[in-house]
Parts: sequence; structure tokens; C-alpha cells
Amino acid sequence: MAHLLGAETLGLEYPTTKVFDSVSLGVNEGDRIGIVGRNGDGKSSLLAMLAGRKQPDSGRVTVRGGVRVGVLDQVDRFDDDETVGHAVVGDRPEHEWAGDAKVRDVIGGLLGDVDWNATTGSLSGGQRRRVSLARLLAGEHDVLALDEPTNHLDVEAITWLADHLKRRWPANAGGLLVVTHDRWFLDEVCTVTWEVHDRIVEPFEGGYAAYILQRVERDRQAATIEARRQNLARKELAWLRRGAPARTSKPKFRIDAANALIADVPPVRDKVALQSLATARLGKDVVDLLDVSVSYGDRDVLDGVEWRLAPGERTGILGVNGAGKSTLLGLIAGTVEATGGKVKRGKTVKVATLTQRLDDLDRFLDDPVRKVIADLQTTYTFGSGSKAQELSPSQLLERLGFDSAQLSTPVKDLSGGQKRRLQLLLILLDAPNVLILDEPTNDLDTDMLAALEDLLDSWPGTLIVVSHDRYFLERVTDQQFAVMHGKLRHLPGGVDEFLKLRAAQQKESASATPSGSSGSSSESTSALSGAELRAANKELAALERRIDKLHSKIDEARTALADHDQSDYQGLAAETERIREMESELAEIEERWMELGEALE
Repeated sequence: MAHLLGAETLGLEYPTTKVFDSVSLGVNEGDRIGIVGRNGDGKSSLLAMLAGRKQPDSGRVTVRGGVRVGVLDQVDRFDDDETVGHAVVGDRPEHEWAGDAKVRDVIGGLLGDVDWNATTGSLSGGQRRRVSLARLLAGEHDVLALDEPTNHLDVEAITWLADHLKRRWPANAGGLLVVTHDRWFLDEVCTVTWEVHDRIVEPFEGGYAAYILQRVERDRQAATIEARRQNLARKELAWLRRGAPARTSKPKFRIDAANALIADVPPVRDKVALQSLATARLGKDVVDLLDVSVSYGDRDVLDGVEWRLAPGERTGILGVNGAGKSTLLGLIAGTVEATGGKVKRGKTVKVATLTQRLDDLDRFLDDPVRKVIADLQTTYTFGSGSKAQELSPSQLLERLGFDSAQLSTPVKDLSGGQKRRLQLLLILLDAPNVLILDEPTNDLDTDMLAALEDLLDSWPGTLIVVSHDRYFLERVTDQQFAVMHGKLRHLPGGVDEFLKLRAAQQKESASATPSGSSGSSSESTSALSGAELRAANKELAALERRIDKLHSKIDEARTALADHDQSDYQGLAAETERIREMESELAEIEERWMELGEALE
């Protein structure tokens, strides 16, 4: 494969730390490289040096003649008076860019709901991010260097971006360098992973799943002192094999080695113990939304929502911007009043919310971290029974990635990721029994996300998560719902099902004529008679029960398969075939479930 660019003995040093020491590496045609590592270890600096945005203190970066490098920074830079159209295509004549299939695909994929003539200064953070991406992707580049491209993007935009990058160049052409904490995106797009740590860059074959396996092997062989990091990686691997088996079908991901490594690793969560403990703390009643509606003026946001939260329930919420996710969270937290229906709360319910904002740290800005935690409760208990752990605030901070030196750092001098972790610590130490996480993955690296997931695995309460990070969402929750058309809709198929529903919805909207576009959902419902509606609802409920049972059976069978004697090839083959049959049945039932759901909308 032809060489695109390379680095020779790169060195980089700041006044207080040395970031890189004699790093040499290269990018060839066809490389799709994900860059991971802890916050502050130099991921963005490495990307900037390779892209020509930052000069190294020593060594050099060489780029093959004629190679065009495109860069996406973390910060979007626009003239606020510039129109969206000009920001994306510049001064190119309309007939030229409109006749380019790639440009049309980019505009359709990222800017379908953005006014082409709006000024960039009037856009939201997510819209500005999509405009930045569209401007970059509409150009011609041999190498793309993307720094946190999924920041501020929703699940649909992230899925589109992954698909676009996989299709952008032929298999053995082009080069991609991407820094991101989005592990699903890394697994979906990247074929090589570079880990930045301890002033070096260590390469691994494959995406995130393969990287985790190789990192566990490396840590075991080297007998490193990073016992906690290794345990988290092994737990992450257990999740990848049991909770998301499709990801392990990637080429170069060695299933036999993975099975051997996790043979003695239990499921990531003891659901029975956690639900039992949650019931003891909460009672049987948590929060019930009974035929709840919310309107703002003439705008109906939620309409007739029914949801009874159970003790220990772990639910992910999906929906496009403006669908009503924040309103739904506000109903649970008690910060939003229903305009119709009833909200019932258990007597012992204590709700806490980790918001996207960091204002709750404002009162501590001049205080060192040590002083912030000094007046908090002295211990915090995670887990239950023999697995219960009592941690002091300092120990909890350590699990969240703070070292002893950082305890003396004023809050205002912490990085965004460190402030995020301190914010979570303050919430956990307040001992809520209902926890709402609103985009909790912002500013966290992949190791810190694994540490957060580990803490949540033993947190005994009701958990509600809104996140564009589908890996995190699927990892920490047991079920997902979508807010669509003002209703709360169960998603047996998770994020993939939500994306299918949105694609079908957009296709229907695109094909509708202006004269018949309004009231399309009511037209489909009115086409059914009263008897047909009752029969359809009855069948829908039966299908949902069957789907839940099949999911449980498949999960149990996969767990049993992972623990099965790996030398019993006939037994393994029989169990694998049985799982395939159940998955085939599940796919058929879910397809029928989706058909009925669309007919009833």
C-alpha cells in the first residue's frame, strides 16, 4: 500500500510535562485509524502534528507530494454572518455543487433540517457541528483528520457519518485518522487503533473490540501494576462478548482467545441483587406517568404518555432534538409540570440529575478538590451482600481517575473531563435512588467511560439515560424507549430499531405531496375500524411479550455458550444453531411488531 504521510522521531514538550518522546509512525492508503487514550495524554496534539496544525519540538512529519489533508477541529470556526450554504460550498456555482453526487449526499445526510440561507451564528451547537462536517466532507481529501467528530451529534448523524466514511474511498485508498471517545464509532469505522500513553503511541489491529482484547493480553503478559485498568478492560471485554456479540464478528477479533479470557468473568451486572436492593431503598413505587401530556402554548410536546418506572429499572431514552426528551426527564425529576394526566411519586424517591451544564460547580470554582469533598459523607457503599464495597470520597475520586496531586487543584483549573467526573461524584455522594444522566459521556475518554460504567454496574437504583453515545447507552441500560410523535415507544430492537423507524418516517415525509402531507399518521389509524384497532393492539401486546421472552432466552443461551466447554465442538455447534433459530424467530416477530406499530401510529 502506498504511503500517505508519516512521522519520524516526534517529540513534544510543554513547560510542565513531556507529551511525546521520539514517536515514529505512518499512515498508508486504506488505513482507518482510531486514536484513543486518557485525557491529557496527547491524542489531539498527535492529530494536530500529523495534520500540520502543530509543529513538533523535535522530529518531523512528511506528507507524500500531492496528498490533500482535511482537518476537523474540536472547535467550529465560522464568521457568524456567513450563510450555511456559503460555509459548505463557498463560491462554487450552484449547478456545479448540485451536480456532484457526493456533495448532495453530504448535504442530505447532515443538513436536511438546516436552513441553507440561515447564518451560522443563529445555529445550535449540533447544527454548527454538522455544518463544519459538511464543509469538510464536501471537499476532496486524500486524508481526513477528525478530532472528536461526534461531539454534539445525535445518534442518526453519527450513524450517517460512520456509513459515509466507510463508503467515501475504495477499500485500499484514502486515509482516516480520528480521535473520539465514541466506542461504537471506533468499532464501526476503524481497522487500526493507536493507543496514546506514557509518551508513546502503541498500535493495535482492529477497532475498539479487538483493541480491548489485545490490551488485556498485553497487560497480562507484562504483569503490569495497572490491576484496576486491567480488570475494567476484562469487564469491558465480557460486555463485548455477551452484551454485544455482533461486534465480535469483526475480522481479526479472535473469538477463542476472547472466550478464554472471560471464562471466569460474571455478567456485568447482578440484576436480581440490584433490583432487590433498589426495591428495599425505593419501595415498589418510583415514578408513574399516567396518561401525561405537556404543552407549551399551542405546541403539544407529549401526549398521553404512560410509563411506570420500576425499582432498579435501567432505561435509555432516544429521540431527535425537540422530540420531548428533556420534557420527559423534567416530569420524572419534578421540574416540569404536566398539563394533563397525573404524575405519581413514591414517598422515598430522591431524584438527581447529571445535566450537560456544569453550573452546579460554580460555587466551588476557587476551592481545591480536597476541600470540596471534605464535608461530604465519609463513606459510600456500592453493590450489595458479599460484593458490597465501602469507598471514601477520595477512593471514589481515584476510581474516577483523579490522582493525589489533582486533589490540591482548584476546581476552576480542572479539565472539562475532570469537572464532569467531580460533578458525578457530588451527585453519587448525595445518595439519590433515581439517577438521570443527560449526555453524561461529554468530555470523557474511553478509559474513563469504562470506569463510569463500572461504577454504574453496582449502583442500586433506577437509572434513566439520554445519550448520543450508543455504546454507552446499550452498555449501561437494559431497555430503550423513543420519544416519537409525543408518545413514548418501546424499542425491543434498541438503537437499530430507532434508526429504522426514523428512516421510514423520513422516507414517508419525503414521498408525501404538499397537499396530502398533513395528518398522515391519523389517516393510517383511521383506515382501521374499531374492531381492527382492538385486534391490532391485542396482537401488538402479545408480540411485545414474546419479544421480551426471546431476548431473555437468547441472552441466557449466549451466556451459557460463553461458559461452554470450548473443546465440545458438537455441543457448541448445536447451541449456536439453536441461538440462530431463536434470533431468526425474533427478527420475524420484530418485523411484524414494527408493521403493526406503524399502522397504529
